[in-house]
Amino acid sequence: MVSGLLPPMVGPHPAGADPPGSSGDFALQVRGLQHHYGEGELRKQVLFDNQLHIRRGEIVIMTGPSGSGKTTLLTLIGTLRTVQEGSLTVLGRELFGATESLILQLRREIGFIFQAHNLFESLTASQNVKMATELVRMDASESQHRIRVMLEQLGMGHRLHYKPGSLSGGQKQRVAIARGLVHRPKLVLADEPTAALDEKTGRDVVTLFQRLAREEACTILMVTHDNRILDVADRIVNMVDGYIKSDVLVKESAVVCEFLSRVELFSRLTPRTLTQVADRMTAEVFPAGQEIIRQGEVGEKFYLIRQGAVDVVVTIAAVRKVVNTLGEGQFFGEAALLTGEPRNATIVTTQPTTVYALGKQDFQAAIAASASFEEELRKALFERQ
Repeated sequence: MVSGLLPPMVGPHPAGADPPGSSGDFALQVRGLQHHYGEGELRKQVLFDNQLHIRRGEIVIMTGPSGSGKTTLLTLIGTLRTVQEGSLTVLGRELFGATESLILQLRREIGFIFQAHNLFESLTASQNVKMATELVRMDASESQHRIRVMLEQLGMGHRLHYKPGSLSGGQKQRVAIARGLVHRPKLVLADEPTAALDEKTGRDVVTLFQRLAREEACTILMVTHDNRILDVADRIVNMVDGYIKSDVLVKESAVVCEFLSRVELFSRLTPRTLTQVADRMTAEVFPAGQEIIRQGEVGEKFYLIRQGAVDVVVTIAAVRKVVNTLGEGQFFGEAALLTGEPRNATIVTTQPTTVYALGKQDFQAAIAASASFEEELRKALFERQ
């Protein structure tokens, strides 16, 4: 087995399952969510069995090609479409079968930022923003103060009384952002919020997002292709063809990449390939005494120990012998995936253990992406003999 040291990481959870924590910890829980447009022969499915959990106070960026389902998912979360199939819980309320009164109540706690601005042409910038404070019945003096402060923070203090027809595209977008944030929402849903903004203004906006998340536990979910703001994300969710293909906790992914780069076996991988490997690793939790892999079985996954410990057990002539003990940061399971031979040992947990797993196809894809990866693996296996 190959081993290495992994710096501490936080918050892993099993892929496809509810992460640890009470339901109150989450601003958003999506389970088995599916959606279609049209009826009969014109029926077209656009979302397929999606799972997603977002904690309160997280900033999550959603990416993906045009037509992948990002905006549909965003509008379902924002109660602008009806949930057809699956479970969608937003700020503790289940939207499948939700009543109109529940939906109206929930909308008061959500801030919407639309790519198309959707400003009223007959109202000034200040009046457009005021609509959000009226929705939540904010005190008039507090409303006036917050509107002015918010617009000033976005560089619109000198345009308070301008109507949309007298504003540029970027200025309209700043008004739309102010309207989405002014009433202190618990959840902000933003569709390309910085697309029309210059670099400085875009940075001001994401700084405002960070402050809301940190100081008020506001959760931010934004669809964007703006790579200038990726650094603010706690997680990045990627959608392709109606499926959530990856859900990456950025800080953990960075730690895994850093760890892999320090291990000689992986040291020649490019940063891009390291990231691809780390992004595809998902967490699995095992109780004490659980066999993770069994000697003689076909290899399906590569494992990295996050927390806990395991024994490496080899059976020869019906005699079981513990030949090694592995702990946090050590990994196992790569030999069978590379050679195609059966597992050469059984791995048994000696305490509750969390591991990061990489599936066979993803492991082999990483090998194909980097000749040096395969070369180093083969050298390491040869040197064990």
